[in-house]
Amino acid sequence: MSIYNSKTWISDLDETIAVLSELEELAGKSVMITGCTGLICSAVVDVLIRWNETHEEKIKILAAGRDERKVAARFAPYSKEDWFTFSLYDALSTKNSLPLSCDYIIHGAGNASPNKIVKEPVETMMSNIIGIKYLLDYAKEKDLKRVLYISSSEVYGKKEHDWPSKKDEYGYIDLLNPRSSYSIAKCAAETMCASYYDEYKVESVMIRPGHIYGPTALESDNRVSSAWAYAAARGEAIVMKSDGSQIRSYCYCLDCAAAILKTLLRGKPACVYNISNPDSVINIREMAVILTKSAGVELKMELPTEKEKKGFNPMSNSSLDSRELLALGWKGLFDANRGIAHTVAILKEIRTV
Repeated sequence: MSIYNSKTWISDLDETIAVLSELEELAGKSVMITGCTGLICSAVVDVLIRWNETHEEKIKILAAGRDERKVAARFAPYSKEDWFTFSLYDALSTKNSLPLSCDYIIHGAGNASPNKIVKEPVETMMSNIIGIKYLLDYAKEKDLKRVLYISSSEVYGKKEHDWPSKKDEYGYIDLLNPRSSYSIAKCAAETMCASYYDEYKVESVMIRPGHIYGPTALESDNRVSSAWAYAAARGEAIVMKSDGSQIRSYCYCLDCAAAILKTLLRGKPACVYNISNPDSVINIREMAVILTKSAGVELKMELPTEKEKKGFNPMSNSSLDSRELLALGWKGLFDANRGIAHTVAILKEIRTV
């Protein structure tokens, strides 16, 4: 069941690395990645692992998480390499087992699943706020080169316009809705990063990913793009519980990983970058249709339960303007059709091993 058994995944990694000449600058350096087994950050780790497999000078990977066995299982057989180290890290704790020093941090730990956000709004808020403050203090004390914080497109809230959001265009967020714990905490964490740079000169950059998808999602992930991809790979029907008109900036996980690494090394301090592939701004129904065609499965409609409605993203249009990211030299390699087809193909390859 290892993703490394997928020839498509390895090919996608090689294609991604080929356009990331900046990785040369990380050779001989150490990068800590929190939330390393999640959809986004596991793709980042896989890019670095593949780099190390194909280059003589290695990038030291510090995989930070709460469960060493889970990390070892996800990144087997590489977890015992001398350039791969586990670091105990819990975003809700101020007592973590971090290394004596490192060069860079990519911070992606925290609740992202709609079910968990609804069930644990307090933990959702505090893991974002405590988590980033702890790492910024660590960066200040150890004089790290830079921290990259993974925020969210949900900071934009509900908006009146129907064009992709620019980084300074904000809408309405209901402060008294516990579902807003996620978006409000992301806003607070971004301000924390900017404040640490202003007051202490701790360098950080922030990214706001759109809706990231790909084979690095866990099968238990209940976000529609992940749940549908796994269903399609199993040959099951795609079940849509809305009219599917909500517009999203979808982005394949390796395009997102490339954007993160590009921004880490090329982004301006205390600035934020939207991660959005202009070739993948589609609505939810369009994603469902692409999935059904890729896997040859049926599309069904069902009414959502009240519990399911509570977890819905309130934004009808969360498309993002990525001009600042494009100006750094990033370009998506996988449009919606290619990225979704590869996701299904990789999940099928993993299941047949």
